[in-house]
Formats: sequence, structure tokens, C-alpha cells
Amino acid sequence: MTKDEEYFEIVARPLRLCASYKPKFGKGGDEGYTLNQFEALYGQDPFYNWMGLNSPLIYAAHKAAGGMTSVYRQIGIGCQWLINKLLQDQLGLTKEQAAWSYEIPKADGETKRKLTLDGRVTLDDIKDPAAKGRFRKWMTNAELELKLPEETRKALKGIVIEVRQGYKSMDSKRQNADIANATSAYAHLHIPVLLILSTQIDGALVQRYMNALWLLLRGTTRKFSTTTLPDSSRGIRRISRSN
Repeated sequence: MTKDEEYFEIVARPLRLCASYKPKFGKGGDEGYTLNQFEALYGQDPFYNWMGLNSPLIYAAHKAAGGMTSVYRQIGIGCQWLINKLLQDQLGLTKEQAAWSYEIPKADGETKRKLTLDGRVTLDDIKDPAAKGRFRKWMTNAELELKLPEETRKALKGIVIEVRQGYKSMDSKRQNADIANATSAYAHLHIPVLLILSTQIDGALVQRYMNALWLLLRGTTRKFSTTTLPDSSRGIRRISRSN
């Protein structure tokens, strides 16, 4: 298997779970309903039967609605796995070195909760001089982009990465958690990097994350450009696909 085939398989593996998705129709348990089971369930319900809801079209709508949520989730998981593997391969990191997590106290004050981000690069973990030089140069540009004070820049050790296939939600709970992650990353002397692989992010979110000193990156198939982005995406640096 070539590297490209390996990377494709990393992304495709979680997506295959979507093909077997079966809607549960409000029932508990791990297994959903097949079309035949659905038709029996709704066919035996006098009201739903009378309303014509025991139709294969209703089943297809439920499968598509739940399946789309699963598709987005599984794409995100595959992208997380891929970026983490790329960090290992391109920078010579071990699986442990490319992972990052930290603990915070729970409300009871007695136990702790473990929070995990999708990747980490610590400069001292890179042994190859050429790779280390490339990363050091990139990190310097990131520090300048964020306009970090010189004292902070001197102390920084690396970056931590959160990967998103897109950012289509305005969920304030997620935003607050991300801002807390950024605070913890800086406390551990690492720059927080939000890598978004699609173009789906609202301009107001961009501004909020920039204010929290996240470095926002977005993928593009074009060559690298520092051209000003549209208002809805301004402030996101583009990263180009390797040719």
C-alpha cells in the first residue's frame, strides 16, 4: 500500500460506518430498524398507518436525516486521524508525541476530566534537522501572524491542533470549550491551531477565535496566497495542498 492509499484508507474507514446506518425511530438499543422492520412497526400502528407514514419514502427520509449527521461526524473523525498520522510521518513523531491532552477538575473538586485535542508538535521532539528547521520557520510565521509578544514567543515550545472538517454550528458551548482549550494550550507553551478543511465557518466565529488567539488555517487546492479573503473568512490563513 502506498502512502496515498494509506491516507485515503484512514479517511474512508470511518465513513464506511455510515453505509450501515439504520434509524431507530425513537426506540432505544444499539440496533436501528431495517426497511422491513419499519414497515411492520408503522403498519401495525393504526394512526401512522392511517396517515400514510408507513411508506418507504418516510424510512428514506429518516435514514437520510440521521445519516447526514453521521456523515459529517465520520468525515471529521477521519480527518482527525489523517492529520495526526501526517504529523507523525512528516515530522518523525511517535504516536505519543503527536497526541495532546490535559486534565481539569470536575464540579465535585475531587475528580478530574480529561480533554483531548487532535494533534501536537513540540519542537524538541523533531529529530530531523531539515524538518525541525521547516517547522521552526512555520512557527515563527504563526507567532508573527498572531502578533504575540516577544516574551511569549521566546517561551513557546510548539503547537496543538484541533481539526474540523467544517464549522457549521453556532453552538456557544463548543466555542467556550475551544476558548478554554486555547487558554490551556498557551499555559503549556503551545500555540492553539484550528485547522478547518472546508470553507464552512461564519465570519463572526472567525473573529471570536482570533480574539482568543487561535491560529486559524483553512485548506485550499490553490497555490499558497496571502490574498485578502472574503469578509466572511477574513483572518484565516490558507494552507495549500502539497504537489
